[in-house]
Amino acid sequence: MNISSYLFGFILATLLGALFHLWRDGGIVRLLVYLVLGWLGFLVGHLASGTVGFNFLSVGPVNIAGGIIGSIAFLFLGHWLTQVQPDLINRNEP
Repeated sequence: MNISSYLFGFILATLLGALFHLWRDGGIVRLLVYLVLGWLGFLVGHLASGTVGFNFLSVGPVNIAGGIIGSIAFLFLGHWLTQVQPDLINRNEP
């Protein structure tokens, strides 16, 4: 892969993370979390789709479909995990 392939994948992953942030809303910390999750998910999806031979929507060496699926999966999983809040205030202790 050359630098333009890496840049193309990086831009797609950044776009997915930013769009997810606009859709789900949040502050600057969540934007950074969604961007990192988008990048990691795209990378994992790209590598996994290349490993199993899934070459749908490939542009050069970049497996776009696998990257998008991985990125969306990581974004939804990360959003779900950040919604968990411990219930420390309402403890009923005798």
